[in-house]
Amino acid sequence: MTTTERPTTTEQASRTSAATESAAPPPAGRFRRVRAAAWARPVGWACALALLALSVAVAITIGPADIRVGDVWSVVAAHLGWGESHLTPIRDGIVWNLRLPRTLLAAVCGAGLAVCGAIMQSLLRNPLADPFVLGVSSGASTGAVLVVVLGAGGGALSISGGAFLGALCSFAMVLVLSHTLGGTTDRVVLSGVAAMQLFSALTSFVVMTAADAETTRGVLFWLLGSLSGAGWTDVQVCGAVLVVALVVCGGYARTLDAFAFGQDAAGHLGVSVARTRLVLLCVTALLTAALVSSAGAIGFVGLVLPHAARALVGPGHSRLLPVTALAGAVFLVWVDTLARTVLDPQEVPVGVVTSLIGVPAFVLVLHRTRRTG
Repeated sequence: MTTTERPTTTEQASRTSAATESAAPPPAGRFRRVRAAAWARPVGWACALALLALSVAVAITIGPADIRVGDVWSVVAAHLGWGESHLTPIRDGIVWNLRLPRTLLAAVCGAGLAVCGAIMQSLLRNPLADPFVLGVSSGASTGAVLVVVLGAGGGALSISGGAFLGALCSFAMVLVLSHTLGGTTDRVVLSGVAAMQLFSALTSFVVMTAADAETTRGVLFWLLGSLSGAGWTDVQVCGAVLVVALVVCGGYARTLDAFAFGQDAAGHLGVSVARTRLVLLCVTALLTAALVSSAGAIGFVGLVLPHAARALVGPGHSRLLPVTALAGAVFLVWVDTLARTVLDPQEVPVGVVTSLIGVPAFVLVLHRTRRTG
C-alpha cells in the first residue's frame, strides 16, 4: 500500500469515534420514554374499564329506591354465587331485574352504535356518516310497527323480531340499489338516504291509518329510543352480536387505516376494496339492526363519539375502535340515567336526549368539515 492509500492517524481516530458513537447505547431518556409508553397503555385501558364499571354501578343507584354502590356489588356477587345479598327481595329485584339489565343494555348499545359510526365514517370517508345513514333504523322501525299495529307474522314475531327483519330488508335494498348504481361510496350513501325516506314514509302511513291513539303513543315512544323494557335476553343477544362485530372489525383495523388514503390508494396497497366494504357494511348493519330491535332508534351516538375518540387517540383503528366502544358505553349509560330521572316519574325517550346533545356536535362537525374542505 502506498503512502497515499494508507489512512492517517486522524482518519483512523475519526472512524473509531464514529464506530463508537454508532455502537453506543441510546440515551437513558429514550429507554425511560419507551418504558413509560409500555406501562401507559395497559394502565390506560384499566382506568377506562374501571370508569365504565363505576359508571354502571353508580347509575344503578340513581332513582327513587335507596340503593348504594355497595348494594349493587352485593346483589351481583350473590347472583353470581360469590356470596349472599343483604337486601330485601324487592330491592334485590330492582337491582337485578330492572336497573342492571337496563344499564348494561345502554352500555352495549352505546358501544355498538359508536363503533358502527367509526367504521362507516372511515369506510365511506364521510365525517357525517352514522349507523342510520344506510336506512337500517328506518327499516327496523317499519318492521316493529307492522308487528304492533297490523299483527304481521301472526303472533310468531315479537317487536324485536319484526324490527330485525325490517332492518335486514332495508339493508338488502341499499345493497341492491347501490350495486346497480355503480357501488361507489357516494352511491351507497345516497341509496341509504333513499331507503331511510321510503321506510320512514311507510312507518308514518301505517301508524296514521291503522293504529289507535294508545298504540300510536307507544310506537312513537319506542321509535324515539327507549330502554325501559330491557331484559337479560336483550343484553345477552346484543352483547353477543357486539363481541362478534368487534372481533371482525378489529381484524380489519389495518385495512381501515389504508382507506384513509382513498379507495384507489387502498387498492394499490393490496386491499380488496369491494370485499372489505361488503363485509364491514354487513357487520355494521347487522349490529345496528340488533341494537335498534332492542332499544329503538337512538340517533347521533355514532356521529359524535367517533370524533371525540379520534381527538383523544388519533385515527389509528387498532386504538380508535376500542376507545370509541368504551366512550360510547359510558356516554349512553349516563344519557339513559338522565332520561329516566330528569322528569321523574315521567321518562324521556333516550333518543330525545341524544339528539339534544348530538345536534350541537353535528353543527360543530359541519363547521370543521367546511374549514378543512
